[in-house]
Amino acid sequence: MSANLLEGKVVAAAVLEDVARRVAALKEKGIQPGLGTILVGEDGPSISYVNKKHETCKEVDIASFHIEIPATATQADLLTAVRDFNDSPHVDAYIIQYPLPKGFDFNQALMLMDPDKDADGLHPVNLGRLVLQEPGPVPCTPAGIRAMLKHYDIPVEGREVVVIGRGPTLGRPLSLLLTLKQPFANAAVTVVHSGIRDLGAYTRRADIVIAAAGSPGIVQPDMIRPGAVVISGGISWEGRKLLPDVDESVADVAGWITPRLGGVGPTTVAMLLQNTVLAAEQRARHAGKL
Repeated sequence: MSANLLEGKVVAAAVLEDVARRVAALKEKGIQPGLGTILVGEDGPSISYVNKKHETCKEVDIASFHIEIPATATQADLLTAVRDFNDSPHVDAYIIQYPLPKGFDFNQALMLMDPDKDADGLHPVNLGRLVLQEPGPVPCTPAGIRAMLKHYDIPVEGREVVVIGRGPTLGRPLSLLLTLKQPFANAAVTVVHSGIRDLGAYTRRADIVIAAAGSPGIVQPDMIRPGAVVISGGISWEGRKLLPDVDESVADVAGWITPRLGGVGPTTVAMLLQNTVLAAEQRARHAGKL
């Protein structure tokens, strides 16, 4: 069996088309959406991610703003950058690029963020909104994975989903999102992690397996039920080489699988810009322009 590919670029293009339309409508009302990024240090993959976000902003006519903080700076410098974006009338939403270098406290900076400007959907207020099924920004990678399942019409409701990984940016919010009583959710979700003795005992019974562990090759072919959907959300780096959580040989067993490149990544960026335009629409409503 050779699995069908879940191409993230196709999904992202559809999302960004909608974002561009909404941006144009806001600009007609005098609202220019703006995204901010805060980058601490010189981590290569982080720099690439931030550059891609700004490039995509140009494609959909979202203004972008950037604050770069050297790794030799202090936590106080990071908090000053957060306050600057909180106060800026030009920035509707922003991110603090993760991970941070040693010596910086990401959670403290996140807690200082204005939750209404949280482009990543990771502020505790917004995670609480997700739990309560209230409107708000959804964490970008989980939202991108759900958009992918929807785009390819993968049945989710009532299905068994196993998420490998319990991190606050992907595994945990994804498990919340896929259990909501909504279309392309409402699943039975089991969260496991690298500390589980036999991951295969859980994954082999799943209709959908989503790897979010950041552990190269943690998902192997013998762990997958033939025909299952397999999504690799976690990545690691070996120099400049990207290492996915899902071994490429899993494609011989799975029915659907994300490619090594161009899978979840493009949808994550698209959802970031979707959260930005959502924040800009909220600003327009508060200004009485929508």
